[in-house]
Parts: sequence; structure tokens; C-alpha cells
Amino acid sequence: MLAATAARTQVGLHPEVETMPRERLAALQLQRLRQTLGRAWRLPWQRDRLRAAGLDAPGDLHSLDELGALPFMVKADLRDQYPFGLFAQPVSELARLHASSGTTGKPTVVGYNAADLDTWAELMARTLHCAGARRGDIVHNAYGYGLFTGGLGMHAGAERLGAVVVPASGGGTERQVALIMDFGARVLCATPSYALAIAEVAEAQGIDLRQSKLRVGLFGAEPWSEPMRREIEARLPVKAIDNYGLSEIMGPGVAVECEQQDGLHGWEDHFLFEVVDPDTQAPLPEGEAGELVITTLTKQALPMLRYRTRDITRLTREPCDCGRTHARLLRVSGRNDDMLIVRGINVFPSQIEAVLLGRERLAPHYQLVLDRHGSLDHVTLEAEAAPGVGAGQWEGVARDVAHRIKSLIGITVDVVVREPGALPRSQGKAVRVRDLRPKGA
Repeated sequence: MLAATAARTQVGLHPEVETMPRERLAALQLQRLRQTLGRAWRLPWQRDRLRAAGLDAPGDLHSLDELGALPFMVKADLRDQYPFGLFAQPVSELARLHASSGTTGKPTVVGYNAADLDTWAELMARTLHCAGARRGDIVHNAYGYGLFTGGLGMHAGAERLGAVVVPASGGGTERQVALIMDFGARVLCATPSYALAIAEVAEAQGIDLRQSKLRVGLFGAEPWSEPMRREIEARLPVKAIDNYGLSEIMGPGVAVECEQQDGLHGWEDHFLFEVVDPDTQAPLPEGEAGELVITTLTKQALPMLRYRTRDITRLTREPCDCGRTHARLLRVSGRNDDMLIVRGINVFPSQIEAVLLGRERLAPHYQLVLDRHGSLDHVTLEAEAAPGVGAGQWEGVARDVAHRIKSLIGITVDVVVREPGALPRSQGKAVRVRDLRPKGA
């Protein structure tokens, strides 16, 4: 009886780590940072950069405060060293390779040795537990499998937790709805846009997923807004939990919300987090929005030092009501390279989404189309009418949305309302922006 009570009241899957006093956490980080520097030192490219920054040997770093003197890494570094130039050990000693799609150039290749995969599985188990998953739960994993890290990362973590995995991957949405109902999944893992697509297909089939056994939704891989969270929770019987990760750092499981839904706990025993001004690279005070920079502390095959993620967020170390002591990342609002500059105003797609979602006569599907009218950039918002909203209402809906965007964000956009189902549905990361501007203009 006492053991059962303790299991119910303990904080987290790894309570001794997740509630570690911050002084001990900082000491552990410094120890592991020196080990990471030692791995990076094996690479001439890294060693030359670190020496140029004033570090004569890995052991010369004596404080976490000295991290800011080290050079940044960026995605271009992985592409310039394609495919294996940043690996700290021979490829023949690795256990797995993953890669990005390479749609904007050479793919970024990341590697894991056996110890890295073990660490990843442990962190993903911790992440799933933090979100509300438990041993014995059926986990419906609708993240894509393959070179994308999402599917296999979630899969390994759920197995490590002791859950039962349904490796659904993406696509075949009608079948996924049937499996969720027939197998009695309690946990859904997917991109938030695909979770809404699943709900939409179920509704079209006359199936009410609110009557399913789903209770936990672990969503990530793309920026999403609070209005989208409310939309998901209205259409699925889940607590929608935000999960953050990126392949260059590990994959999913770098940070995750607890059930308080008040910021994502970054697992600081494995990662160092900084927030810097994206233009000047100067460190920003806690709570101020800027670009997230991450250093890996336990990754062996591909150590990453001060990696600029391009993701915009805020960092807080204020205690969380859940009892965990790890710093929290406040919701990622977008990426620097997703930011649109419309007549001098910086706009993220998530800001448009926040205005759009929750409008009763619109479905939660949209695309922003960028074009050029003369010398000026022009933005058109394509949105879908909700089922049952007649074409005679579309013009009024468009005017209302355009007015709200102008009032709340300060930009003028043309809004085009289209029939239900007109916009493409994503089985992975949603494509929110189509850039039709002339290349090089």
C-alpha cells in the first residue's frame, strides 16, 4: 500500500533528476559540458574554432558562465561538413543515421551510437511520462517513421516506458481513426495539424472521437498556438501537451510540458539552454523573447556546442507547480526563418493562426501565400469555411478576418475563404506558407 501511494505521488519518471536542486544540476552540467568539449576537441574543425575563442584545452572551462565565449554552431555547419564531418567517432561505430529532407539544399545528417539511442529512449520515456502517459497505456504513434526522427523517437520512448505502441506512422487517416477506436489508445502522438486532420476525418465518418479512450495528446514538430490547443481539446478528449525537439540536438524529447501546461520543461541534465538576441547574439535576460541556443551535454556521436535553433521562445527558471526544477521554455512562437516581413512589420504564421482559429465559421486549416505586387510583398490568407457555412457567407467572413488581422497584428492581408476540404492536409509538418515571390528578387 505504501509503495502504491509513493508511485502515485512521486514527481516524474526520474524524480531524483527531475526535482534535483538547481545547485546540483549546475554542477552536473559543468561536469558534462567538459566531457562534451572533450568529444568536440577530437574534430580539427571544432578544435580550431574553440582555440580561436580562447580555449586552450577542454579542461580550461571552469564555469558555466564561460559558455558564452564559445562560438555558435548553425545548420549551415552541418551542411558544409556533409555528410559525416561533424561526427566525433567513425561512422562504422554508429548505430543509426537520420537526415532532414534537404528541401532547401543538402540534408542535415545526424548520427547516434548505441549509448545515444539509449539516452534518447530514456529521455523520451521521461517526456511521455511528464505528458501523462503511463506504463501499460496504448500509445497511437502517428508521427512519420523513417529518416524523420519523430516516429522512431516516440516509439523507443513508449517502449522504454512500458507502454504498448501502435506504430501507425502518417497517412491512411480513415484506418487510423478505426485503430484508435478499436484498440482503445489512451495516448495520441502526432503533429498538431495532423491531430486535427484525424478529428476531421472521424467527424466526416460520423465517429465521435470524444467518446474514445484517448486522454493524452503529445504534439510537436511544428509551431502551434494556444487557439490550436483549444481547438484540439474541443474535438478530441485529450489534454494537449506540447513537445519540443529537433534532429540536430536529438529529436523529440528535448523539452515537454507537464500537465500544468505552463511551459516546457527542458531536460537540463542533458542540455544547456540559452536565449540570445537573434540579431546581435547577445544573451537576453530571463523571460525575454529571443532565439533559443542549445548545447548537448551527453550526446556522444554528434556533440553540438551552442547550436542556434532559430526558434523564438522565452526561458524561465521560476518553480513549476508540478515540483520539477528544470527550466521551462515558454511556447515556441515561430522560427526566425519562418518570420515574414510585411511592409516593415515582423509576422509569424502562428500569429495569423491565433487570429484565425476559434472563428466559428472557419475550419482550422489555412495557408499564407506570399507574392509580389510591383516592389511590395503581398500576403494572401487562404482559409476554409467550416462545414455548413454557405458560400453566401464567405465574403463577410473574409472581411471579418482581414479586419481582425489588421487590428491585432497591424498588417493588411487579402483573405480568401474556400470550400471545406480545399486546402491540402498534411500527414507530417503542415506547410503554412507558399512563397511565390521571384527568386533572388
